[in-house]
Amino acid sequence: MIITPKSTDITKEKIILGVDPGTQIAGYGIISVKAGAMTMIQYGVVQLSKYTTYQLKLQKLYETILRLIDEYHPDEMAIEDPFFGKNVQAMLKLGRAQGVVMAAALSRNIPIVEYAPRRIKQSVTGNGNATKDQVSHMVSHLLKEDLDPKFFDATDALAIAVCHHFHENALPVAPGKKNKKGAWGAFVSENTGRVM
Repeated sequence: MIITPKSTDITKEKIILGVDPGTQIAGYGIISVKAGAMTMIQYGVVQLSKYTTYQLKLQKLYETILRLIDEYHPDEMAIEDPFFGKNVQAMLKLGRAQGVVMAAALSRNIPIVEYAPRRIKQSVTGNGNATKDQVSHMVSHLLKEDLDPKFFDATDALAIAVCHHFHENALPVAPGKKNKKGAWGAFVSENTGRVM
């Protein structure tokens, strides 16, 4: 008996919502991937600094992400991992913002994947220490779009979505097992024309 692996439909469109959560400004970017080609659908920022209380900021962030989910129906969400800094209060606030964004996705049964900031930069630019300008420029190039460099939070969110596309075949890994290929290995094998 010959068993053939299930083939995946490469013509099926996948929509990825990338979110760069913040307490003053949060960025979002939505891309479509079809037959390996990425297209930008939407990107922007949520201005939260105008709201007077922290609870109101969280409410507005949740409502905006939920509205984007209901409008664009993403298949998956990619979000930036929390980073550890010296200011504990700032970390707690950022963690709450990330939690609200994740709760919006979970309320619609959307899978969530988190990426470390360095991994996102490495995936998009090839340099884990890239500047926001470099990330924005490379995202513009990859998506073949003229992106406004003033919206770094939005271009960062697009970078998160692009990073997820580059690594999605390596995820998820079964609990207790290590990904033998590795994220960078997955990126290289999927993008041989971009790596010299």
